This record gives sequence, C-alpha cells and structure tokens, in this order.
Amino acid sequence: MVEYAVASILIPILGSVLAVIMPGSYVKRISPLFAFLTFASNLLLMIDFSRAGGASITQGLLQFGGMQVLGVTIDKVSVLIGFAVIFMGLLVCVYSLGYMTTSNKEHPVHGGTKRYYAFLLLFIGSMAGLVFSSTIIGLLVFFELTGVCSWGLIGFYDTPAARRAALKALIITHVASIGLYVAAIYLFINSGSFELAALAGLKDTAKVVVFLGILVASWGKSAQLPLHSWLPDAMVAPTPVSAYLHAASMVKVGAYIFARTLLSAGSVPQVIGYIGGIMAIVTLAYGFAMYFPQQDMKKLLAYSTIAQLSYIFLALSISVFGSSMAYKGAVAHIFNHAFAKGLFFLVAGALSYTTGTRMLPQLRGILSKMPLVGVSFAAAALAVGGTPPFNLFFSKFSIFVGGFEAAKNHPIVLLLVLVAVVESVGSFAWLLRWFGTCVMGKPSETVAGAITLPLSMKIVLLLLVVMTLISQYIALVFLG
Repeated sequence: MVEYAVASILIPILGSVLAVIMPGSYVKRISPLFAFLTFASNLLLMIDFSRAGGASITQGLLQFGGMQVLGVTIDKVSVLIGFAVIFMGLLVCVYSLGYMTTSNKEHPVHGGTKRYYAFLLLFIGSMAGLVFSSTIIGLLVFFELTGVCSWGLIGFYDTPAARRAALKALIITHVASIGLYVAAIYLFINSGSFELAALAGLKDTAKVVVFLGILVASWGKSAQLPLHSWLPDAMVAPTPVSAYLHAASMVKVGAYIFARTLLSAGSVPQVIGYIGGIMAIVTLAYGFAMYFPQQDMKKLLAYSTIAQLSYIFLALSISVFGSSMAYKGAVAHIFNHAFAKGLFFLVAGALSYTTGTRMLPQLRGILSKMPLVGVSFAAAALAVGGTPPFNLFFSKFSIFVGGFEAAKNHPIVLLLVLVAVVESVGSFAWLLRWFGTCVMGKPSETVAGAITLPLSMKIVLLLLVVMTLISQYIALVFLG
C-alpha cells in the first residue's frame, strides 16, 4: 500500500516533467495517460486498504539527523480524500482536452499547452503528497508546491488581470503559510519531532499555539475571512482550473490540514473550537451575502465555495467538543463537495465554451438546447443546495446532527449551528432561483447560438452527475 501511495505522488510529478521536455504535439496524449496511471495506482491502494480491514499505516520515507522528515500515512481519511483529489484531477485533465482548444467561444487557446498540463499534473502530485503526508514538514513542502501550481494556472491566459490574480493568490497563501511554519517550529521545540503523531503529546498551551498557526494557514488556503479575497479574483483562470482549485485541490488544502492535525492530536483545547467555529460562521454569512450581486456564474460559485468550506471548518471546530459525527461529516463534506462543486464549475465551462459567456442573465433555456448541460446544471445546483438524494445533503445533515449533539453541553455551538441551518435554506433558495431562470424555458439568443460540446467534456459531466448521486455511499463505507 505504501508503494501505491508513493506512486500516486510520483507518477503525476514525472508526467509534469515529461510535459515540459517533450514536443508539444505529445503533451495532450501523455498527460491524460499519466493522470489515469495515477488514478489506477490510487484505486489499487483503495482496494488493498479495504482488503486489509482499514488498518492505519504510517511509513517513514526520509530521515535527517535521526528525525523523520517525510513519510506517508494511509488511513480512512487520507485514502478517501486522496481518491477525490486524484479522480477529479483525471476528470479535469480529460475535460481540458476539449476545453483548451481554438474552438472555445469564450477563450480560444492557441498555445501554452505544455505549461498548462505540466502545472496541472504537478498540482495532482502535490495534492496527493499533502494528503498522504505524515509529517508537518511534508505538509509544508506540498502546501508551498500547491501555491506555485495555482499561481501558474490562475495566470495561464497571461492578461494583466490574470497576472494580478495569480500574484495575489500566491502572496496571500504564502503569507498564510507563516502560520504553518510557526506550528512546525513550535511542534519541534516542544516534542523534538516533526511527525504529526507528536501533536498528541503536547500540553494544552502548546496545542493552542500550534493550532492557531494551523488555522491561519488553513484560512489562507481555504479562502476564509480575513484571507479570502484571492479566490473570487482567481476566476480569471481557465474554467477546468477553477473546477480543480475549488473542488479538490487548492481550497481543500486548508480544510484537510485542519482535519488531519485534529485527528493526529486527539484532544484539543476548546478555545480552538470556539475560534474556528465563530470564524466559520462569520465567513459563512459573508459568503452568502455575496451571492446576491453576482451575475457571473463563476463568481457566484466562488462565493458558494467560500460558504461551503465554512461548513467544513464549522464541523471540524465542533468536533473539538467531542462530536465524532461532526468530524465525519466534515471529512465527508470535503469528499462530496469535490464532485458537486467540480460539476458546477465544469457546467460553467461548458456554457462559456458553447455560448461564449458565463453571465447568468444571458443564459436561458439551457435544458431544451443542451439537455446534458441542463441536467448537469440541475444536479449540481441541487447537490450544492443540499437536496436529497444528492451527496451534499448527507454530509451536511451529519454536520448538523453533530452540531446539535455538541450543543447539549455548549450553548454557543447551538447558536452557530442554527445560523448555518438558516444559511443552508437561503443558499438552496438562491441556487434554485438561478436554476429556474437559466435552465428552464425557451432558449435565449445566446443559448440558441451555442455550438456542440466536445465528447470529452460530455463524458466528464456525465460521470460527475453520477458521482453527485453515489459519492456519499463511498464516504459512508470508509467513515462509517
């Protein structure tokens, strides 16, 4: 299993190197191949892990001065989230074969293929490395690598706006990483180790310092207040990049690091739960308020991502008060959101590809003109809105149950959860409003002039519609 985990990291990194050095005509052939090989390796890991009964394994890979510097942890959380990261990477790679072409009505692509796929494959490998890391040094290394990849992909179109957005994302997330450096240093000073397992041996005061640093780093990567502003600007990136950034990679880094360190630390002082929970609710309210002025579909989805990530931070913070249900709901939400929000962004990409715009007021009657895109829009909106039988309903329900469970002994938690419930209803209503406006009815002039969607993009949309209906059961099998 360790070999499969390491292969999941190294295969896409090797593919990234080959994408740089090989002739451009081969890059669109080898990139999906390396993404598929990475997925195959991860799938074999899942199978072996299940056959072994789900027992956790931690294996050191690199020592320095007798200290473990790099290693991998294979457990229910890393295997589950690793699957989402790698599978979404494969789907985005396949989708890009159709999207990143001269036929795209919004952004005809005439060059940069090598750079695009090199950064995308490196992104997949970096995310896999972060997910499986067993040391805080490993988290730091891959934390920074994901920042470099996002910088390269956000700025892909090389316009002034794209360059500014890429630099802004890099600076904000890099400044946030100072928190993770502080956490690493303080962990080493107090334990003599960089292994995440050493968190469990810290005294409460040391845990507070370490987790405050982790929270700052996590807020920066996951676009939570006050370090959120890079994410809406990042919508200048190619839409497949936006899908990967929002669904399975960049913004999930912070949430995953918080989840991983909470799992490693065991008990955590409740002050971390209060700080994390209050900040999550403040960010949730802000994200929801920013829905209303948005007419650009990607900008709307960007603020939706900020809000959905707040649910994850809220649930993880609630788990500090002893709710295992909230923790499982948070991890399941990371997993389920990858497919639901990935689908929503790729629907936006399909609309901009075929019509030349992603401005919602110009999009009417999608279902009658493009049935697959209309159905995909409906599935994505219902999933993100938390409607059964779609996946996010189940993880969001677990978060609420865990919250009410913890609220029995912590009244402030009850208030936080009630605010989240109200936001959930409002979010559903707002997404339903745009669904009725854009999907139903007679096609607008813009939609009526839509061109045909490439087969690779159609296949990915169909697979993600299926995943919005079944991913919750995969999470249930792994998390219980």
